[in-house]
Amino acid sequence: MSRLLGSVRARATLAATLVVAVALVAAGTAVLLSLRSNLLGEAGTQAERSAREVAAELSVGTPYGELSLDVDDRPVQVVDEHGRLVAAGEDLERISGTGVDAVKPLPAATGERRGGDGDDDRDDDDRGEEYDSGESLKPGEIGERATVGDGSATIDGDTEDYRFAAVSVETRDDGRLTVYAGAPLSAEHGAVDTALTVMLIGFPVLLTVVAGVTWLVTRRALRPVEAIRREMAAITASQDLARRVPVPGTHDEVARLASTTNETLAALESSVERQRRFVADASHELRSPIASLRTQLEVAAAHPGLLDLDGAVEDTVRLQRLAADLLLLARLDAGERPADARVDLAALARAQAEGRAGVAVKAGGAVPVAGSRGQLERVLANLLDNAQRHARSAVEVTVRREGDVAVAAVADDGEGVPAADRERIFERFVRLDAARSRDDGGAGLGLAIARDVALRHGGTLTVRDAPAGGALFELRLPAA
Repeated sequence: MSRLLGSVRARATLAATLVVAVALVAAGTAVLLSLRSNLLGEAGTQAERSAREVAAELSVGTPYGELSLDVDDRPVQVVDEHGRLVAAGEDLERISGTGVDAVKPLPAATGERRGGDGDDDRDDDDRGEEYDSGESLKPGEIGERATVGDGSATIDGDTEDYRFAAVSVETRDDGRLTVYAGAPLSAEHGAVDTALTVMLIGFPVLLTVVAGVTWLVTRRALRPVEAIRREMAAITASQDLARRVPVPGTHDEVARLASTTNETLAALESSVERQRRFVADASHELRSPIASLRTQLEVAAAHPGLLDLDGAVEDTVRLQRLAADLLLLARLDAGERPADARVDLAALARAQAEGRAGVAVKAGGAVPVAGSRGQLERVLANLLDNAQRHARSAVEVTVRREGDVAVAAVADDGEGVPAADRERIFERFVRLDAARSRDDGGAGLGLAIARDVALRHGGTLTVRDAPAGGALFELRLPAA
């Protein structure tokens, strides 16, 4: 059961069925209550109409024996102001709900309406509750208000439930009389029972249809999701990141999920490929200085007099720098956040330019930024190394503030960077034709490290033509 409910399709079907079931029960209850209320109101109206017909006859002085008490086989009672039955239908055998249980008036009440002393001889058991409508009536007037209630009666052997209405009438001879008349509730019971039966039969059928339709629609809607899941499982098993999940042509959330999944796979493939290239290039770059250093050491071991100490030191320093660059790139790729120290970019530029031939710094006051001092020093050092490597005679560093942005621009008077290569030079281990020598051009990591550090600090690093005709590298960082 828990495994079944773990399915989105099953949960959606169950939720839809429960919602529809609650709605049907609420609607059915409201319909039944409304139907019963309307039918009870109609029965009360019919009972009141019958009571007023008899009251109208009493108001004009019709004798009890001539009253229309057996019309439509409905129970009718006429009670005096003391709660004694003075007239009733001939076929009435039992009655309840009117307050007067008597069904046959005493002989004294069936004679002349003016009665006499015979009324005083009635047994108290024949008296019912006194009914008073609270209205002040004149002789011959019928009360405007009527009270209704439920009860039952047996007429000619048939027992049914009735809706009773009580109407007062003021007579000239017998004073205040009350007429009780009933209307059968069989129609109300039949209609309610029929409606209830239809609901009990129809609701389960309707819920079954809703559950089935929801199950089929959900299965159809989730079919692309299942296809995406299967393809992702296949990609995981095969480790082939070049594969893509199918994108349905529905242009809905599932299609957007598939597109986003493919974009994620593409980014992951690119990242893995970049990492693979990085490892291959790093291995290649490390092989040369290590091989050179090993050769020199082997020669020195065999012939100590032939040791090229300067060359060995140079290879060791180059190897150390390359290892440091690779370590920094690894930390940047791991998402290491820079420190949040306050650094003066102008002071850093002056410090990095000090001792470099042909490098001039133009900076006014302090230009503070927030970040890692060591990493920002590395950016400026890499930019200056690159500029000096390509400059003919001079390198100019300009540090300024433009609103909320700190700008450090490094320009040289060399040949510049072709427009087609202005993004490629920021890739790792990339060296243009003019700087392909490892001794002169480095390993091709300096600009890649500079851009990665700039991005980690929320800034940018771009290149364009310098006013002197060379390259202008522009570092832009949020000012502190």
